[in-house]
Amino acid sequence: MSLVSAFDISLSFPENRIFDKVGFQIENGDRIGLVGPNGAGKTCLLRLLKGDMTPDSGEIRRAKGTRISYLPQDIEEVYSGPLLKTILDSIPGRESLKNELSRVESALATAVEKQEQTRLAKILADIIEKIHLLDQEFPRHDAEKILEGLGFSDSDFENPVSTLSGGWKMRAALAGHLYRSPELLLLDEPTNHLDIPSIRWLEQFLQGFPGAIVVVSHDRDFLNRQARKIMSVDQEKVRSYSGNYDFYLRAREEEIKHIETEIRSQEQKIKEAQKFIDRFRAKASKARQAQSKIKLIKKMEIVERVQHRKSIRFSFPPVARSGREVIDIQGLSKGFGDKTLYEGMDLNVLRGERIAIIGPNGCGKTTLLKMIAGELSPDRGEVVLGHGVEMAYFAQHHSEMLNPQKTVIEEVYKAVPDQSVGFVRGVCGAFLFSGSDVDKKVGVLSGGEKARVVLAKLLVKPGNLMVMDEPTNHLDILSSEALIEALEQYTGTLLYVSHNQSFINRLATQIWDIVDREIVPYPGNLDEYYDHLERTKQEREDNQRSSGNSEGDGEGAPRNKCNRKTQKRERADQRRILRETIKPFLTELGKVEAEIELLELRQKELEKTLADPEFFKDEKRSVPLLKEYQDVKARMDALLVRWEQVHEKLESVKTRLNAV
Repeated sequence: MSLVSAFDISLSFPENRIFDKVGFQIENGDRIGLVGPNGAGKTCLLRLLKGDMTPDSGEIRRAKGTRISYLPQDIEEVYSGPLLKTILDSIPGRESLKNELSRVESALATAVEKQEQTRLAKILADIIEKIHLLDQEFPRHDAEKILEGLGFSDSDFENPVSTLSGGWKMRAALAGHLYRSPELLLLDEPTNHLDIPSIRWLEQFLQGFPGAIVVVSHDRDFLNRQARKIMSVDQEKVRSYSGNYDFYLRAREEEIKHIETEIRSQEQKIKEAQKFIDRFRAKASKARQAQSKIKLIKKMEIVERVQHRKSIRFSFPPVARSGREVIDIQGLSKGFGDKTLYEGMDLNVLRGERIAIIGPNGCGKTTLLKMIAGELSPDRGEVVLGHGVEMAYFAQHHSEMLNPQKTVIEEVYKAVPDQSVGFVRGVCGAFLFSGSDVDKKVGVLSGGEKARVVLAKLLVKPGNLMVMDEPTNHLDILSSEALIEALEQYTGTLLYVSHNQSFINRLATQIWDIVDREIVPYPGNLDEYYDHLERTKQEREDNQRSSGNSEGDGEGAPRNKCNRKTQKRERADQRRILRETIKPFLTELGKVEAEIELLELRQKELEKTLADPEFFKDEKRSVPLLKEYQDVKARMDALLVRWEQVHEKLESVKTRLNAV
């Protein structure tokens, strides 16, 4: 059954046509991914489906009784009152029934006549029955499970929604939409304000959602797992493809090839027909055929060439090689008021690692990046950057990094004042700022445009350590993919926070999961880490069942709980001891690398001198330098052997640390 049908809808804004005679249908149970570049009209289409906008022409029909729920990118619903009550009362009619119940109960309490009491009692029974049916269809525990899945704790349930931050208000709004369980759920970038654990929960929840879903997302992995159909919005059209996002990309590529083949064939036919017309138009014997060819050309439906929208295309330049140890975090502690985020944390980052930091919102991911970037001071401990490290920092809130009074080109030029204006214009063009766009003030740019300006500044001066906080925020899926492709070729060290699962999976060589004020490192990407957690959880449950069966008297569960606490403390102690064991190795590696670097410089100087044949005519100079050259080589060989030995020991300890 079609929930929504669109017939020849058109929509325009001044100087911008969004849709031109578009038609489509959304069926019950559809899982649709809505894709297209920023500005193509994805949000407009969602608002048309909801009924918040009306098309200039055409018609949108909705099946009778279809409940449609729309979660926008920005907060539109103004919630008040306690969190859980707000979610419960978001069910249409529930709050009015409760108000009516209170009114009838008051009237019944003051009624004197028996007939009036009987009438009010019947009304009261009817209201109670309706409330009971609503409670059965939308039980309280469903709302509690959804809130917990989205990261709220039991203690948050009675807190007023008005006290929440913007990101948590968006979560509350999402909880309300999921709880209402509409026939059609419209989601515009639902993962923008979620952390990785909440996104994982949302994916699992949506897999069992009974209604139809239309979702906009810049996360390729999220789309691939959720969508069974793709609607592509671009160039005033909406095209539908069966399959997920990866299938859509392949199908669209084949479609474009087919269109190009048709265009070439049509152009050849027109060329041949025109050649015949030009040659025989004047000949009486061929005039009729020439006229037929003219009519044929006029009747021919010209195949439209695909207009390729401009998209970000760039690559990071080679960066200078840093020392082996890039970041050394020693005894780091940080808290705000009564909340402690980190306590005596020791960590290190080695050259070439690509580390994704995950964990629930509020656990301190951004705080950690700010301390590493020098934007925030720790309460205790220190963050030490290694030898030759040049850091570039991408903040989560782009406005923190940009001057709203500067133009686009001025902002980018600030990063490389020694480069030519032509070079800077070329970089701006790669990020879709061309012509007069480069003279726009930063203050008037959209969130996506500001993100592109910050990325442009990183491109011209990336450094060999890149620290990035939610770099794909405000980017469409094409721009997100372009950034991933560029970073795949980046030769430096990468440390980042992201809620984009595709971004993490394609780039991470290590996961740092913030759990209970500790960072748990895991070698691999996000999918591999979650597979590890699932296997560990299954093994623990199997062990608990085995232990419970052997106990037989029901006392196994408390004992297992105590054992788990003891094991957790023991693992924490083991990790601390191993981290302390690592520190001397790291210190020695740093010293060895620094000495090797100095010897390499001296070796190059000596080789340059020894390459001159005239130099050997003076034995007093040449003999000592030759001996020094041999000593330098011998010392370097010994240091390289020592480096390999220490590194092997370090890797062995790190392997044990990851296994704990």
